[in-house]
Amino acid sequence: MALILLALFIGLPLLEVAVFIQVGGAIGVWPTIAATIATALAGSLLLRAQGLATLMRARAQMDQGQLPAREMFEGVCLVLAGALLLVPGFVTDVVGLLLFIPPLRELLRLMIARYVDAKAARGEARVFVDGVEVRPGGQQRGGRGRGPVIDGDYQDLSPDDDKGDDDDQNGPDLRRIGR
Repeated sequence: MALILLALFIGLPLLEVAVFIQVGGAIGVWPTIAATIATALAGSLLLRAQGLATLMRARAQMDQGQLPAREMFEGVCLVLAGALLLVPGFVTDVVGLLLFIPPLRELLRLMIARYVDAKAARGEARVFVDGVEVRPGGQQRGGRGRGPVIDGDYQDLSPDDDKGDDDDQNGPDLRRIGR
């Protein structure tokens, strides 16, 4: 993972500089700067329009008592797309514009879901839905994941059988449970 991050932080700026040099040589300095500013403005407008639509769909699903998982994924993609379009560079602009295309976001979501399913099938990842572990094929695993955890106080009202215990002379026996 460290190598991937290193390659990303070193390789991506070098790639962007190389593309800027090529584009600037082909169309000139001022058109290159104008294109960079135009993609940033287009990204902010697309983010606003598609972000509001995604937010409205998520709100409608929550009103129906459903978890808006697809809309949450789309929201993350849209924020990433907007950020990539704000970063100066043509390579990041292309990736950002691709993330604004709904069928490509759906394809990306399905690819990630398959990857997570494969990891779960090999036992390398665990997937939980509403606190219940879901195994490949939709099987649910019960046990500790089922039901809410209840944290509370209690008072022991049973008669003391152990007369030698002087710990609770200061009042009733209050103990924390559930942790």
